Amino acid sequence: MNKDNWKIWEVFIRSKNGLSHKHVGSLHAPDAEMAIKNARDVYCRRSEGVSIWVVPSDEVTASSPDEKEPLFTPSDDKVYRHPTFYEIPDEVGHM
Repeated sequence: MNKDNWKIWEVFIRSKNGLSHKHVGSLHAPDAEMAIKNARDVYCRRSEGVSIWVVPSDEVTASSPDEKEPLFTPSDDKVYRHPTFYEIPDEVGHM
């Protein structure tokens, strides 16, 4: 195998006790099948996980920290986005 063509893969593991996958690191592999096997060998040596996801790093899309304000700041002109717009039934109580 020509290692010059290997992609970088992001690895996510779901632990035995957890409900969601968590990012645990990255690795190099030529394809998804080998990435899963390598992830198992590197990140699950002691049976830490029950499920593995691998995603090519170049396929991950993320927001930029520089865009934090416009992306995460709620719009004050859209009252339906705020919980105060709704009446909460008495039976709910814990909100």
